[in-house]
Amino acid sequence: MSWGTELWDQFDNLEKHTQWGIDVLEKYIKFVKERTEIELSYAKQLRNLSKKYQPKKNSKEEEEYRYTSTRAFLATLNEMNDYAGQHEVISENMTSLITGELTRYVQELKQERKSHFHDGRKAQQHIETCWKQLEASKRRFERDCKEADRAQQYFEKMDADINVTKADVEKARQQAQLRHQMAEDSKAEYSSTLQKFNSEQHEHYYTHIPNIFQKIQEMEERRIVRIGESMKTFAEVDRQVIPIIGKCLDEITKAAESVDHKNDSQMVIEAFKSGFEPPGDIEFEDFTQPMKRTVSESSLSNSRGDGKSEPKFGGKSKGKLWPFIKKNKGAGPEDFSNLPPEQRRKKLQQKVDELNRDIQKELDQRDALTKMKDVYIKNPQMGDAASVDHRLSELAQNIEKLRLEVQKFEGWLAEVEGRLPARNEQPRRQSGMYEPQNPSAVNSCAQDRESPDGSYTEEQSQETEMKVPATDFDDEFDDEEPLPTIGTCKALYTFEGQNEGTISVAEGEMLYVIEEDKGDGWTRIRRNEDEEGYVPTSYVEVYLDKNAKDVYKPLQKISE
Repeated sequence: MSWGTELWDQFDNLEKHTQWGIDVLEKYIKFVKERTEIELSYAKQLRNLSKKYQPKKNSKEEEEYRYTSTRAFLATLNEMNDYAGQHEVISENMTSLITGELTRYVQELKQERKSHFHDGRKAQQHIETCWKQLEASKRRFERDCKEADRAQQYFEKMDADINVTKADVEKARQQAQLRHQMAEDSKAEYSSTLQKFNSEQHEHYYTHIPNIFQKIQEMEERRIVRIGESMKTFAEVDRQVIPIIGKCLDEITKAAESVDHKNDSQMVIEAFKSGFEPPGDIEFEDFTQPMKRTVSESSLSNSRGDGKSEPKFGGKSKGKLWPFIKKNKGAGPEDFSNLPPEQRRKKLQQKVDELNRDIQKELDQRDALTKMKDVYIKNPQMGDAASVDHRLSELAQNIEKLRLEVQKFEGWLAEVEGRLPARNEQPRRQSGMYEPQNPSAVNSCAQDRESPDGSYTEEQSQETEMKVPATDFDDEFDDEEPLPTIGTCKALYTFEGQNEGTISVAEGEMLYVIEEDKGDGWTRIRRNEDEEGYVPTSYVEVYLDKNAKDVYKPLQKISE
């Protein structure tokens, strides 16, 4: 099967077909190039996605990654980053092995095709020239034959005419002979040209054209083989990264399997456990006896000392949900006494461990300098031994200071560990116990441990352990000026304030705002001079007004 023999007369169609083949190759190159761009874009988006959700260093978000579920998520982000790298590898390999190679090959193919069809056109032009020469020789032979016939007829006519002189007859005879000789010469030339043309034509169609078309056929077959190999490479490039991508996915699966819900639950306990005992029973207070009452040892619900009971839990309380806990402003104390016992113990233990690490660093530096000093003493030419004495002295002072700090924090730690509820102490009621009312507005986990402003003080445990006349509490809190209003709010839902420091509101009710939400999910509001407290921020719509005056004019209840 050869194009030279089978397609000897399809020069133009072969020219169109080979150009179509080059167009197909260029189209495939463009396809692969766009695929590489997609891979790069996809890899970039994956990297940006992984970076977007990476925890920020030295932030609270980074601390959240101690849980197994969040560590698994972090592992997933890291693996996705590696996954993106494999798509970059696909793009690079396709660019170098397919796009670049085929682009160079197309240029070579175009040059080769141009050369072959140039030779084909040259051969066609040669055979056309030979054909024209044959036609010209044939026409000349035909013309000379006709001229010879006319000359012979004229001679015969002159020879038969008795009125013509011999001279005219001889002249006509000579002319006829001349024309006859010219016809013979034209015949010989035509015969020679015809033989030459037949020879050229045979060589053209059986030698030159088959050779040229065979080269074109081989060129086209190489193009077809090359595009097939490129398609195979296209698949192999993807297949080469499949094992690595599989490893990435295996690592993600492994990270997912490492999630331990029990461990995470235990970590929540360790992170937020206060160390307090649950509140004890409230003692019965007999108001029928005409005797001076004192605050119950196990109750913190009496915030007034004049014997008047509050109509609502959200009375005139200045201590938020924990009326006897004063707010710590600024940085906490060095001994972390503002924290509940368990959290304080953890903080103190962390501080002790941190100081011990610092001491070890200083000791390592001291040992290294001591060795250096010994080397200098044995080999004075290497350095002056006295040059390190000052630094050794500084290290000794630093170590001593750090050890004193360790002793101080260890003392506090021993004190806390001796006071933890694991010992048989009398349970004390802690204010702030909160029973959930609505899941959407409750953060019960935090409310069992801290006040809405997130503060703790030792005064809490001290005041719950001592009996103080109610008038003393009045003196402590009545000296404070009432907070000014900073705006108004509208209750979106009904809220039953059944806990210390909260206030009940009805849907559509308008109230005064005296303190904004500070991030704990509670807003402090006031109904009138004697009724104020906290409500969930999500239950009210706040309208702040910096120029609002502190008035107690009741607001009308508005229904939506």
